[in-house]
Amino acid sequence: MKKTFAKLLCLVLAVMLMVPCFVSCGETNYAENNTKIKIGVSGPLSGGAAVYGIAVKNAAQIAINEINAIEAAGGAGTLGMQFEFVAKDDEHKATNVSTTYSSLYESGMQISLGTVTTAPGLEFKELANDDNVFILTPSASGDDIPEYDNAFQMCFADSNQGSASAVYFNENYQGKQIGIFYKSDEDYSTGIRKTFLDALDASLKNGIKEASFQEGDNDFSSQVEALKTCDVIFMPIYYTPASQFMTKGKGIVKDNAIYYGCDGLDGIDAIDGFDITTVPQEVSYLSHFNSGATTGAAKTFIDKYNAEYNEETEPLNQFGAAAYDCVWAIYEALKVAKANGKEFDVTTSPA
Repeated sequence: MKKTFAKLLCLVLAVMLMVPCFVSCGETNYAENNTKIKIGVSGPLSGGAAVYGIAVKNAAQIAINEINAIEAAGGAGTLGMQFEFVAKDDEHKATNVSTTYSSLYESGMQISLGTVTTAPGLEFKELANDDNVFILTPSASGDDIPEYDNAFQMCFADSNQGSASAVYFNENYQGKQIGIFYKSDEDYSTGIRKTFLDALDASLKNGIKEASFQEGDNDFSSQVEALKTCDVIFMPIYYTPASQFMTKGKGIVKDNAIYYGCDGLDGIDAIDGFDITTVPQEVSYLSHFNSGATTGAAKTFIDKYNAEYNEETEPLNQFGAAAYDCVWAIYEALKVAKANGKEFDVTTSPA
């Protein structure tokens, strides 16, 4: 599938729409001595989804460093401020968000990248709305994340991922036996599944096979058995259970079958103890970023990331790329706000 890198110029044009909300958010939590802005994020820095949170943390820090260098040099169009980035580990668990959010807010967070994943994001958005903290999330894709006026998404929303995947299936997999492997107790997975089925041609839905699992399940023998004859298996899930299914499916699922996922499969080739090259089936996923880009802004960013971080243990993915863009979009929005006469007054402590 063709993958493209989101161009910052387009984001800056879009971010103009965010400025009225942006400059009114965070009224009770401001920057140190009116010279520093703190941006915070809650994400999985440990556990089965850590590859997402680590990439977001690393890529956002690269953007922060670039912006701080520009601000330190000064000159026309700068803000006269420095930026700080802080990430807290929620382990991809909604139950940890009250702790991570409180820690971020009490440390002086004025602006947020929200959360890295959807389930924690549904909790985080409520807390941020109560405190009027602006959110631009790189990767919490749930349709309900931007429910309030202070929250925006850089990533594909779940409904868009489901419908876009269905369009691809409608165009490329007519006459194929379709299967779906999804997590029935997770909003991310069930949301994408629903919009996928809503947009899928009736001819493909006829005879479709499905198998589901829940949190804590890791022996997918019955699910593999249910889907073993499928030509294409749609996986709107995260990479850890997907890798477990693929491992269990070796020698059972047809070798010429296709595993197709959404942004949750990004990073599957970097899981410790899982060698994707031993999976005989084709593995594809929907993405707005190509980590193998060889030209342009994407290549420059990839080279910078890989120079700073170990690409084997802390690999770059679309979550990280979107976080980099988020930080730059926030900076550009602040510059637009300043150019339009907006002021951001600051103190150091939360209300």
